[in-house]
Amino acid sequence: MTRVLITGAGRGIGAACVLAYAGSGARLALADLCAPEATAQQARAAGAADVLSCGCDVADSSAVTGMVRQVEAAFGGLDILIHCAGIIHEAPLLETPVADFDRVIAVNLRGSFLVGQAAIGLMHKAGSGRVILIASDMAYYGRETFSPYVASKHGVLGLTRSWAKEFAPTILVNAICPGPIDTEMLGAAHMSPEWREKELAIPLARFGQPAEVAHLALFLGGPGGAYITGQGLGTNGGSIMP
Repeated sequence: MTRVLITGAGRGIGAACVLAYAGSGARLALADLCAPEATAQQARAAGAADVLSCGCDVADSSAVTGMVRQVEAAFGGLDILIHCAGIIHEAPLLETPVADFDRVIAVNLRGSFLVGQAAIGLMHKAGSGRVILIASDMAYYGRETFSPYVASKHGVLGLTRSWAKEFAPTILVNAICPGPIDTEMLGAAHMSPEWREKELAIPLARFGQPAEVAHLALFLGGPGGAYITGQGLGTNGGSIMP
């Protein structure tokens, strides 16, 4: 039975990934800053074979180590990591405090490193696994007033490519690069009207849904993803066409 760790599981893309994998009968470990009990209940109702709920700050190395030890103790190992935990920050460069830059890098890039390192450690012992990180379409084209976020997600792509080469052929490592997805993080309270207007200028002229990202994560973790590694795959409505 597939054992899956999903971070950022309390809402948005992470919660959608939980429900997608719950429907396949997986054993799920869910992590968020606070233990995502509501999502855990939904996962059980959706058919998950087993659910572990953990609180974890992904930027805290000791917290990440403790979380992965919980997963190992509960499930005996790990088959798939889907690392969705992340934050966003919008501000002009000259109005961005260093503390805000540091926090975005800590959560998005350091967090990806710490969680990936710990999860791959489990997978490496078993000789197999899949790692799916969440990057962003902005990592490819840049974006004014988002420099800390863009830098962090560009770094996530760097981790993806490096780990894919280092651990091939036993562990497959890929990133999903969403475009504008209709989540709480991108709600009107967080993002400027100017940002929203520009994002809706993409070919599909709408925000994506978290479930549309989760479907790709489910594919990458399954048989269809068996010959894919080191890639940044877009669910972006045509925002970029590499």
